[in-house]
Amino acid sequence: QVQLVESGGGLAPAGGSLRLSCAASGLTLSSYGMGWFRQPPGKEREFVSAISWDAGSLAYTDPVNGRFTISRDNAKNTVLLQMNSLKPEDTAVYYCAAKYGGRVGDPDGGKWNYWGRGTQVTVSS
Repeated sequence: QVQLVESGGGLAPAGGSLRLSCAASGLTLSSYGMGWFRQPPGKEREFVSAISWDAGSLAYTDPVNGRFTISRDNAKNTVLLQMNSLKPEDTAVYYCAAKYGGRVGDPDGGKWNYWGRGTQVTVSS
């Protein structure tokens, strides 16, 4: 059974930092592209960032480019999202996702194979 479990969310001040972690089990992580999506309150889920199976390709949505950094450690079955210079508009539930094949930065959530349950990130102004 595939499981993706997010952690590291919480409350941060504007300008602060948080680091999200996604622990994967039940799949060979090195075979999957990994990504992060978020769903702000009252809005639809949106793509945030993605990383190819070998970390050779990265993708970011424009609002987080330059502030967020995605990375992965296949040996530890872990994907990280370092979030710096946080803004109140980054407030959302953040989801980890896995995708087999295809485009790394595909923003279409329907094309991602597995999802975590999410972790809440709240940025205060």
